[in-house]
Amino acid sequence: MNFASLYNYYEHLVFNCINEQLVVQYEDQDEEFFLDVACYSLTRLPSRYIRHEIDMIYYLAPGEQEEMEKRVLDTVLAAAKFISERVSQNK
Repeated sequence: MNFASLYNYYEHLVFNCINEQLVVQYEDQDEEFFLDVACYSLTRLPSRYIRHEIDMIYYLAPGEQEEMEKRVLDTVLAAAKFISERVSQNK
């Protein structure tokens, strides 16, 4: 049985948030920083596994997508701040 089509929907949201919000704000950071932010963020968010993006349309209550996006933004920003401070301390 192949389970490769399953993925955590929050991964998509976190990756988009990093690309849209953090890359410019933390332009002095390398790819490792953004990968660390993604990992740190995903461990603090719930899992929401789906097979197809379209599945989310049927399973989300009204307003839930906006709540998820807000939660992701808050989590990603907090993760970036935390990791940035840790990197600064280690220099």
